[in-house]
Amino acid sequence: MNTPMRLSIPLLLALVALVCVSFQNPASAAETPNIVLIYGDDVGYGDLTCYGAAEGLTPNLDRIAAEGLRFTDAHCSSATCTPSRFSLLTGMYAFRQKGVQILSGAAGAAIMPGTPTVAGMLQGAGYKTAVVGKWHLGLGDDKGADWNGDVKPGPLEIGFDYSFLIPATGDRVPCVYLEDHRVVGLDPADPIFVHYGKGDFDGGPQGIDHPDGLKMMFSHGHNQTIVNGISRIGRMRGGTAALWKDEDMADTITEKAIAFIEREKDRPFFLYFSFHDIHVPRVPHERFVGKSGMGPRGDAIAQMDWCVGQVLDKLEALGLKDNTLVIYSSDNGPVLDDGYEDEAVEKLGKHEPAGPFRGGKYSAFEAGTRVPLLVRWPEHVEAGTVSDALVSQVDFFASFAALTGQEVKAGAAPDSEDHLAVLIGKSKEGRTELVEQAKQLSLRMGAWKYIEPAKGPAINANTNTELGVAPEPQLYDLSQDPGEMKNLANKMPDKTAEMKKRLEEIRNP
Repeated sequence: MNTPMRLSIPLLLALVALVCVSFQNPASAAETPNIVLIYGDDVGYGDLTCYGAAEGLTPNLDRIAAEGLRFTDAHCSSATCTPSRFSLLTGMYAFRQKGVQILSGAAGAAIMPGTPTVAGMLQGAGYKTAVVGKWHLGLGDDKGADWNGDVKPGPLEIGFDYSFLIPATGDRVPCVYLEDHRVVGLDPADPIFVHYGKGDFDGGPQGIDHPDGLKMMFSHGHNQTIVNGISRIGRMRGGTAALWKDEDMADTITEKAIAFIEREKDRPFFLYFSFHDIHVPRVPHERFVGKSGMGPRGDAIAQMDWCVGQVLDKLEALGLKDNTLVIYSSDNGPVLDDGYEDEAVEKLGKHEPAGPFRGGKYSAFEAGTRVPLLVRWPEHVEAGTVSDALVSQVDFFASFAALTGQEVKAGAAPDSEDHLAVLIGKSKEGRTELVEQAKQLSLRMGAWKYIEPAKGPAINANTNTELGVAPEPQLYDLSQDPGEMKNLANKMPDKTAEMKKRLEEIRNP
């Protein structure tokens, strides 16, 4: 006769603990997935069909939503790009580091060697890591980059194994690609010189002096050195053979992203694929011109979606779909006229880039940081689901660390929280609070939002964006007032004081 096995109390407790850990970390038993983080630029909450845009505008992004999870209350950390990118990679709010703002194309590195990053952490877990596309986090030392030599420090010094970069943005010089440490296609006999700020500089024709020769007219700023018939911010000369053609940019970076996936298909990889679209100048390839009916901005959305589709198709063709966590989001909210006359306002029609929210890029109102967030990981993320959890990109660091079994070291990623279960749809208990950054800081606590007082104009006259700037505190109940139209600060002084105090505690821990 078989004797029933008896478990000792210590062994029984250990097994119970093991089961609990498995439920707390629902990905613990799975094979470590590849991670593809796709980052749109200036893409608003309402710019995708799955968030309310016109049918057929974003079929590939809608495909991620249909096969995965769509968030309704997801946030980048700032209403402008450089701070959001800094926070995403470091797990630290950008306001904690002096000088992290919209950087010039000649700025030194905002993330210096030795700073813990998502990429470096994943390297420690055995991942091959790459960034392809827009960088805009500065390059070089505090004097800037040597564009004619080794351009560093940069991504390779903070955890990336490979990089192919648009160094800043498409509307800023230098208008060249950077692969690892070198400018692509640079002729040593035609060195690059870059100049920002005041002072004399021989940088060739400028848009402000030669507007008749431009193929896209500037509306405000963006009137200096002309490259590819488009005037930019900043002055540049040299590097003629290395200059990019805007119409080919999406194809170029997508080819580089796919090539990295193909090279690393047999081992875990992390790809941070950072689009230029739909940032200005919006100059999509001729394949997409006229496709949206909304002018260059809408056509750039269609082009961006095509790039997403190329990545998804490659993952499927290589048999990597099931073991790849795909995430799509944006670095800040939408903007229409951001420096060029591209009919973004005139051809908008019924499209609502910010969805139901107020503000946009540069704004403390909700549309400044509330952005699309889509997550797909077959067999781990339930298809076609929606989450209202409050989530932030600053939490990617700690969540990816939990996913890959890495310890977040003391002092690293100080603002990042592990919300892996939320990110893959196993929980809807998101953040209890998060900070939004524009000219001033705002605090979300559940559905409550506090915007601290600030001085300055209420509207950005150039972009026609409501900035949320006011000399008095603002308090909104987003559960009743998602458009932030009813300031409750005077009616609810205790709640206002509570949130003001908490924001100060976060700012000065």
